[in-house]
Amino acid sequence: MSQNLFLKLKKILFIICFLVCANAFSQMLSSNIEKKTLALGETDHLIIKIDNIGGQKVSAAPKDELLPFHFEEIKDSIGVNANSYERKIEFAVYEEGKFTIPELEFNVGGRILKTIPYEIEVINTAQKGDQINDIMKNKDVKLEATDYWELYKWYVLAALALIALILAIIMFVKWGRKKKSSPVVATNQTLKELDSLKKKKYIEEGNYRSFYVELIDISRNFITRQYHVPADVLLTDDLIQLMKKNNTISQENEKVVEEVFVRGDLVKFAKTFPDKDTMEKDFTDIREFVKRSSKDLEFENLRKDV
Repeated sequence: MSQNLFLKLKKILFIICFLVCANAFSQMLSSNIEKKTLALGETDHLIIKIDNIGGQKVSAAPKDELLPFHFEEIKDSIGVNANSYERKIEFAVYEEGKFTIPELEFNVGGRILKTIPYEIEVINTAQKGDQINDIMKNKDVKLEATDYWELYKWYVLAALALIALILAIIMFVKWGRKKKSSPVVATNQTLKELDSLKKKKYIEEGNYRSFYVELIDISRNFITRQYHVPADVLLTDDLIQLMKKNNTISQENEKVVEEVFVRGDLVKFAKTFPDKDTMEKDFTDIREFVKRSSKDLEFENLRKDV
């Protein structure tokens, strides 16, 4: 009987020791809030501490993001050592009413620990009709010219910059656009485009389809810019008919455009296969047409003056 009693007591002692040891080495989370009733805008402090972390990583919401909406976090400091974790949060609330800090979760080595929730009441201590007084009387300060300049210099500089921008826009609209759209600019730009086409060696390689597609596109864009004719959207027959009707382009240039454009359409639909000499001639004719275009415009201006 006494032996059985001894075994039972030994077993109870073992269980008590196990529980004490387990409790001693388990993580203990505690939290404390300084005040549960606050004046509007008054600061409060929440302290969260976890003991016996044993070097394990503690994960929680990022700094300044632990507390929910309405709680304006002013300072959020985290202290960690080998065996403890402490987080101190200073906050304020700028609305009247009752607000709840919910359970806050902390992950300690895969184990989730939670704080207890807190209810905070925020009151407005100012009474209706209270007089608001200045802390100090206003002082009269005499300002010098340099003081006024320091106060208003950015407004003056901004106004001058705005005026300069307006003048630049006016000058660009009045002169810049005319210069860009001048016949000489259009001619030089198209000659550069033709030189780029020549460097692609479509003629030498016998790639007549690519050659005529790009040659016709360059020519159409040039006619549109130089003569203000919608060559970029008109069919070849309609374009030739329009050129003959308004007499803007000379007969020599009109003949070149007609021959090259018609041949380009035939090449496009595989109805003709021009040789290298024909391609060279068409390229040269279009280039000379671009150079002669200024004479067409001079004649047109004289005709308008008369």
